[in-house]
Amino acid sequence: MADTTTTTFTLVKPEVGASESSWGAKINTNLDSIDNLLDGTTAVKPNLTASQWKISGTAVTSTAAELNVLDGITSTVAELNILDGVTATAAEINYVDGVTSNVQTQLNTKAPSASPTFTGTPAAPTASAGTNTTQVATTAFVEADVTAHAAFRSSQTVYGHAKIYTSGGDLYIVTT
Repeated sequence: MADTTTTTFTLVKPEVGASESSWGAKINTNLDSIDNLLDGTTAVKPNLTASQWKISGTAVTSTAAELNVLDGITSTVAELNILDGVTATAAEINYVDGVTSNVQTQLNTKAPSASPTFTGTPAAPTASAGTNTTQVATTAFVEADVTAHAAFRSSQTVYGHAKIYTSGGDLYIVTT
């Protein structure tokens, strides 16, 4: 019977009782091959059958295609555990590429959507003249509106005086 090889990494299995003078060389070659597999010199292409291999004692249940989405991402097992059950494309994962700190910490520094406090010089679109809605009025809108009303008021003739007041929920207008 002749020497045989392993199916996955083609390591030589010397025939028992034969090749006594070459066993040492064959074993040394096998050990070099194993060393190259372990240190990354030779790429390892494992059989990624779901639940057949583990990371830190936890069975990996993802398919090879699912794991390939993570190609090039360096993370700890704990960091990857937050993705449990999340399906994302490579493009979606690339949105977080380069994030160097806790994303929640970064989000917490942003203004809340309810009652935000802005800093700097916030900008907003200027409404057209005559707009009467609940949208934010910019200083440009207010300035144009005041100018338009001032021009209107200066063209009016005022006769007498008017006093406007409320009392007991009623509105009173007194003219003289």
